[in-house]
Amino acid sequence: MIEMQEVYKTYPNGVRAINGITVKINQGEFAYVVGPSGAGKSTFIKMMYREEKPTSGSIIVNGINLAKLKNSKVPVFRRNIGVVFQDFKLLPKLTVYENVAFALEVIEEHPEKIKQRVIEVLDLVKLKHKMRSLPDELSGGEQQRVSIARSIVNKPKVVIADEPTGNLDPETSWEIMDIFEEINKAGTTVLMATHNREIVNTIRKRVIAVENGKIVRDEVRGEYGYEG
Repeated sequence: MIEMQEVYKTYPNGVRAINGITVKINQGEFAYVVGPSGAGKSTFIKMMYREEKPTSGSIIVNGINLAKLKNSKVPVFRRNIGVVFQDFKLLPKLTVYENVAFALEVIEEHPEKIKQRVIEVLDLVKLKHKMRSLPDELSGGEQQRVSIARSIVNKPKVVIADEPTGNLDPETSWEIMDIFEEINKAGTTVLMATHNREIVNTIRKRVIAVENGKIVRDEVRGEYGYEG
């Protein structure tokens, strides 16, 4: 569960990116975050996984108030959420298997459990046959699928995706969305920032529109609502 109460974020240069947001996203929901460039979407998303800290207000994710969370506790908090980026952020010298396994190795999971779980998630994203490949041997879509596998290998309650289809062609984007729908059907909360109008209008989910750092629209089965 994610809950924001009267959240403001002002950067040191005086730019106010978030301007009094209050919102609640229940466990198991799938929500898109949309809005024009510079609207505050990225800051909104980054605050959810504590990449950015609010200037004021509270942000509760999985029962933890991120506004009060000490920096030293952030890595432990992030073990219970999955984050998927537009640019994949894979470790280039590690194989597909090693990239996904790494998330379990850092929490000192038992080697047998690591093997079992990594193969399970690679099967889900249809990349079991590429487990020995390096990232630069994969297509963009395959790299994003590895990124998704890595984000869910810990069985997080929440997956946060920041423009996950932004660097992908349309056909691959639909394949990635199928995976996110599967993750959501299994009970995981999915929060996705996107500029992809066609996806939002076709796969109808909750739509949270952000403009000038405020939520201007929040619809249960919404549309993208912007041109392009």
